[in-house]
Amino acid sequence: MNKKAGPVLLNQASVPGRRGYLPPVSDLQPTAEEELIPSSFRRTTPLNLPALSEMDVTRHFTQLSKRSFGVDQGFYPLGSCTMKYNPKLLEDLALLPGFRDLHPLQDESCIQGALRLIYEAEKTFATITGMDAYTLQPAAGAHGELTGLLIMKAALRDQGELARDIILIPDSAHGTNPASAALAGFKVQKIPSSAAGIIEPDDLKPHLSPQVAGLMLTNPNTLGLFEEKILTITQMIHDIGGQVYYDGANLNAIMGWARPGDMGFDLVHLNLHKTFATPHGGGGPGSGPLGVKAHLAPYLPVPRVVSSPAGFKWSYDAPRTIGKVKGFWGHFTVIIKALAYIYSLGFDGMKQASSDAVLAANYLQTLLKEDYNLPYDRHCMHEFVLGGLKDNPAGVRTLDLAKGLLDYGVHPPTVYFPLIVAEALMIEPTESVTLDLLDSFVAIMKQLADQAKTTPEKLKEAPYTTPVRRLNETQAARQPVLKW
Repeated sequence: MNKKAGPVLLNQASVPGRRGYLPPVSDLQPTAEEELIPSSFRRTTPLNLPALSEMDVTRHFTQLSKRSFGVDQGFYPLGSCTMKYNPKLLEDLALLPGFRDLHPLQDESCIQGALRLIYEAEKTFATITGMDAYTLQPAAGAHGELTGLLIMKAALRDQGELARDIILIPDSAHGTNPASAALAGFKVQKIPSSAAGIIEPDDLKPHLSPQVAGLMLTNPNTLGLFEEKILTITQMIHDIGGQVYYDGANLNAIMGWARPGDMGFDLVHLNLHKTFATPHGGGGPGSGPLGVKAHLAPYLPVPRVVSSPAGFKWSYDAPRTIGKVKGFWGHFTVIIKALAYIYSLGFDGMKQASSDAVLAANYLQTLLKEDYNLPYDRHCMHEFVLGGLKDNPAGVRTLDLAKGLLDYGVHPPTVYFPLIVAEALMIEPTESVTLDLLDSFVAIMKQLADQAKTTPEKLKEAPYTTPVRRLNETQAARQPVLKW
């Protein structure tokens, strides 16, 4: 691993005797300390902590912050992740004392505002997606998937149909789909995409059987293409007694224009941290509310917020519920920000956001297909997938292009996914971009295409300007260093 010179690490800056904070002197007598902390629990050697001033620590972490990359710093076209800009007003609203200082176990009488917000959020999400009821408990998209599949299994149990143990999933699906299905105890059957990049009813038909519990589908799919035969597909699944699950990862493409419930879906999870403007990356924060049609509502996790003459309250009256799926009631501040985002945009604003996202993606696709392979050359939705360079005598790989982008201050697109596209680059600009930014990205991508022909070996060694150069990713995956 090659390294670029960076900030001095904490242990290297340590100076014996230096400190930034003096703890208060204990007023306990030694005998009292011994009674409070038995000798078997006390250290016999000093902690090996760096000796640093407050200024040393502040400078260290400030330098580390500059090594990170976020949507506030530059273009972040990570496909299927919808890394849109997040208005800071939403952060301010989530930090209002009336929200920030709540405790999840407070009495209902003193959290009426919070309960109403949860109640309104469920209704709002149901309206947007065409569902009948929601739970806000799931902590992220994959957690919403698992919750939905557990509901499907509970419904099958009540119907005496546990022999239905197969979930159908397209070959272009997000990896969480088969993982969630397997975790819920289902078997997975893969449905092939057609030459047009979508699911064709004729390709689905051979997989239909009395063993099929349901179909998981993203629409638009991960190729950025709308599943044009969706009404026929959902009807085919319903005709054999199955359920249809909507992976909401790509809802930003159709928000305000089309509703999964109207397409025939029975369950929908939302990625509030994608579609509805909550910052994410690095593992959180996320939120994956799950919506269902009325016939599955009795199985939703408890408690649910209900409205009564005496106000809003938690209700556990759900004999068929699958139970709780999270410690408390969901990631409340993420829900606050999502609802504020929706209210600030309004219905017309949501439609405009989706339109702008689709327009930006088609603009980039049109200009980049001059230099890059476009396996599905048709109008896309919010994202599109390239298949490496067209003119590539030196064998420059997608990984090289992704690393090269880092030297231009651009976060790489999603690479090598979906798996059905060789050398895949999945690009999603979102609605947050300006025309200048799109043109700048096109210019950079064209420069990389030229570099692949003129100085390919240099590109294969990129990046050059990052704190850490190119890593041995195979070794990192198989022999990770998990402690320093």
